[in-house]
Amino acid sequence: MATRLNIGGPAHHCLVLTKGLADEFPTTLAAGRPSAEEGELGDPDVLVRRLPLTRSLQPATDVQALAATWTLLREVRPAILHTHMAKAGTVGRTAAIAVRPRPVTLHTFHGHVLDGYFRPSVARAFHQVERTLARFTDVLIAVSPQVRDELLALGIGTPERWRVVPLGLRLDGFAAVTGPSGRLRDRLGLSADVPLVGALGRIVPIKDLATMVRAVARLDGVHLALIGDGSQRDELEALVASLGVGGRVHLPGWADDVPGWVADLDVVCLTSRSEGTPVALIEALAAGRPVVATSVGGVPFVVDDGATGWLVPPGDPAAVAEAVGACLSDPGEAGRRAAAGRTEVLTRFTADRLVADIRALYRELVL
Repeated sequence: MATRLNIGGPAHHCLVLTKGLADEFPTTLAAGRPSAEEGELGDPDVLVRRLPLTRSLQPATDVQALAATWTLLREVRPAILHTHMAKAGTVGRTAAIAVRPRPVTLHTFHGHVLDGYFRPSVARAFHQVERTLARFTDVLIAVSPQVRDELLALGIGTPERWRVVPLGLRLDGFAAVTGPSGRLRDRLGLSADVPLVGALGRIVPIKDLATMVRAVARLDGVHLALIGDGSQRDELEALVASLGVGGRVHLPGWADDVPGWVADLDVVCLTSRSEGTPVALIEALAAGRPVVATSVGGVPFVVDDGATGWLVPPGDPAAVAEAVGACLSDPGEAGRRAAAGRTEVLTRFTADRLVADIRALYRELVL
């Protein structure tokens, strides 16, 4: 059960598990709908049962979602309820308390969503909700040790209830990249010799793409492609205009060929203020592209600074610019780190590994 299947790690995760576990653990995937600007992931082999789940707090709709979830649980009678994302986790686990027999309940935290998203008073309220729900959850799952440790420090759950199960993705298309495709550069009207940096994902405040834009403004001749869409697009376009870099910053929307577009990037960047396990960096490394990222949340679980990429402090355009400049000026070192990163992610973050990990956990809990 997920709040929505918007483009990002949780949706990938849910689709991989629903399909990969079907032989032994037939799964009903239930989710709300994302907004049009977020995009939605799907799989023709996976049926999604729709619930009136919304990301934002909407009391009337949330009550409807709770009732609909309770009805679905009564219909399906699952042995396991596995929730993903905050709203689905709250609604699903609350509904399960009233279901008999009560399913074994798991919740996966895909990031430290309690930090950086809300004003302090709201965050404190959510902390208390999660502490309470943890008491009714058989297993709490984090996608990285960093996320687990941050949530434990907030008093959410106890050490014995926590498991770390890293993200797993279908990476074949990225592993097949052998060089630039020309598809993104053709779309942007850029020749092969123009330095092109990219960031992929939702254009929302937590991603702090303003820092990325300000960093590129410091790098003469370097172009930036912000691949994705979201609520902050207009604000970001205004910043681009105010900095006078409109000719070098491009917003082409969601990619219609993610591996092909990533293949055209000289550097893939992430400047988020908070992250769980960043899909964009895993995919970039799987494609053999150098990466520069902020050292937040689970990012260091993916990128080893100095070995598989460059890590910088959050909110620091000068540090981002310096790291990107170092990457572009030393292709040999950039290639060495990218190759090491490619080997790492193609071992640690595959869909097969994720399915095997969760299969073993489910067997432990119900067989």
